[in-house]
Amino acid sequence: QVQLVESGGGLVQAGGSLRLSCAASGLTFSRYSMAWFRQAPRKEREFVAVITWSGGTTTYADSVKGRFTISRDNAKNMVYLQMNSLKPEDTAVYYCAAESAGIGSTIHRAYDYWGQGTQVTVSS
Repeated sequence: QVQLVESGGGLVQAGGSLRLSCAASGLTFSRYSMAWFRQAPRKEREFVAVITWSGGTTTYADSVKGRFTISRDNAKNMVYLQMNSLKPEDTAVYYCAAESAGIGSTIHRAYDYWGQGTQVTVSS
């Protein structure tokens, strides 16, 4: 079955960096757009970044543009989120998601598979 497993979360001070990783298995990875979403306590799940199957197109939420970078390695079935200049408002559980339509949607309902999430906490 399809599995998405996130790693790399943790506690970091404001201004610091973290790199999240997502390992995918059980699917033809290179055919899927891959995205990161996040959910803070008492808030809706929100889009962070997406990368299309070839890596040719990336889209970011305005709140992370210029600070976060999404990338993928189709040979390793991996997707990454490099997070720099972290702010306390970036604190959330971060989820990796896979979209079979491959259009790079920013809407969480478009995604077929989800990981279990990894906690990111940014202290002020």
